[in-house]
Amino acid sequence: MIKATWKKSAIGYDPETRATVASLGFRRLNQVRELPDNDAVRGMLKKVSFLVAVEGEAWVPPRRARYKAPRKRSAKKHSRGH
Repeated sequence: MIKATWKKSAIGYDPETRATVASLGFRRLNQVRELPDNDAVRGMLKKVSFLVAVEGEAWVPPRRARYKAPRKRSAKKHSRGH
């Protein structure tokens, strides 16, 4: 069994990343889950390693928001010329 803790919110990340966190069974931040030790779970944990800490491995929070989904700027706000 692998113990994993959800450390960082998935708000602002792409739907695929949020779905991976949900499929691991996390419902709230700082929740600890015991997950089966198989290739599928390890792959999901690797994919969201910047959001989830695994017991026995060092977790370093992301320094910048480089994993977040790109968003378009508001055309209305920027068309005013300010």
